[in-house]
Amino acid sequence: MIDLKALDDLARRLAESLPPGLGHARADLETHLRATLQAGLAKLDLVTREEFDVQAAVLRRTREKLEALERRVAALEAGAGDTAPRH
Repeated sequence: MIDLKALDDLARRLAESLPPGLGHARADLETHLRATLQAGLAKLDLVTREEFDVQAAVLRRTREKLEALERRVAALEAGAGDTAPRH
């Protein structure tokens, strides 16, 4: 989900950065900026921080398992090399 509080804050800061002569239209512009930002972000294929953290943890565990398996295969290959018959 998009953090609406952060989006509102960004729209407010953008509206506040407008030249002083546009102050009378600030509220209207802030509303339009917020809607435009929200629509633009909705089009992006974004995930929440929670979803990202979960997938990062899954990837970390998968890498750890892969590294352990690689070490195990290397040890088995090294052991098999010692007992293999030589011609």
